[in-house]
Amino acid sequence: MIRRHASLLLITGALLGCKEDNTFVPPPPPQVTAATPAVAPATEYLEATGSTVAVSVIDLVARVPGFLRSIDYADGAVVRSGQRLFQIEPDQYRAKVQQAEAQVQQNQALLDRANSELARQQRLIGQNATAQADLERWQSQRDQAQATLGEAQANLALARINLGYTDVTAPFDGVAGAHMVDVGALVGASTPTRLATLVQLSPIHVNFSVNERDLLRIRRELDGRGIRRPDQLGDNAPPVQIALAGDSQFRIGGRLDYIAPQLDPATGTLQLRGLFANADQTLLPGLFVRVRVPIRTRPDALMVPEAALGSNQLGSYLMVVGANSTIEQRPVMLGQRIGTLRVIEEGLKPEDQVVISGLQRAIPGARVTVQRGTIAPPPAEPVTGTVANPVPAAPSAPAPAPAAAPAR
Repeated sequence: MIRRHASLLLITGALLGCKEDNTFVPPPPPQVTAATPAVAPATEYLEATGSTVAVSVIDLVARVPGFLRSIDYADGAVVRSGQRLFQIEPDQYRAKVQQAEAQVQQNQALLDRANSELARQQRLIGQNATAQADLERWQSQRDQAQATLGEAQANLALARINLGYTDVTAPFDGVAGAHMVDVGALVGASTPTRLATLVQLSPIHVNFSVNERDLLRIRRELDGRGIRRPDQLGDNAPPVQIALAGDSQFRIGGRLDYIAPQLDPATGTLQLRGLFANADQTLLPGLFVRVRVPIRTRPDALMVPEAALGSNQLGSYLMVVGANSTIEQRPVMLGQRIGTLRVIEEGLKPEDQVVISGLQRAIPGARVTVQRGTIAPPPAEPVTGTVANPVPAAPSAPAPAPAAAPAR
């Protein structure tokens, strides 16, 4: 019994010795990663959608009747200006040229005889050795011979033109489509026969349209380049860049070469056109592309990651670490998006610490533990194509052009 009481006394004393007041120990501030905005040149772009259009597309037709003798190209081949693509049997047209040449020679001989006899009559009339009627008769014959010779010369020119039409040639460099008639077929008998289609791929156009607000932005860029009228577009025209479907970057460069003279009243948009060299013929007519035109460049734009941005009914905002490591919700005005970064037009300073990681722990007014991070500036985008003047030079050694006029 004595031992039991002693044990109880010891336990009671131990409990009384451990008694203290309970106090709340706050958890440490949440940790976030913050960084100053990246400072780099940023270009403001006007973006639109457009489509590629061939500069020239024509149908090659048979302009004279006859049997097709030869097809002188491979379907889909690149052909040069003046190159013969089809030949219609020329024998009958060559014979007509010879016949017309003979008629010209015959009428030239008649004119020479009339001129000679007229000169003799003029000498005789001065000697009172011929009648005035004979002189007037030979003057009339000389005039008739001149008119007949002119008609024969015109017939010869027409015969040579028709002979030239037997060679159907390419009027410009391009890609010739599949032939639509075969060798031996009668072509051009009643109406011009379509033989093939020729498409010019280098250079190539891209058509796109802008609204009235964007038009004013382009006008400011044109004014800065000293361009007051659409017909002044040239090598100094603003550059135009395009991106193909599935391409995140605008890799192909050209220049603006046409602005429509009026807005479309139905859509309220203005038609614009870019010109691209397309030397490797990557672009084909009919492609849908994304288009952008640089409007202005800011040399020291502030950029933050797109993921750091939030939005509410008032607009976009950033979480910024303020005094005493306290989170501040900062409303901002957004600018151009560049890759994964967004340009901040207003509401941000270069020295501000922007929360870029741990946003779920960044509560306005709360203190945080800041871990320093960095925001890398965007890399330069590669652009191919000559922006200043994308029109390629004429080939140094084009195929010799035949006597025929280009097919139309």
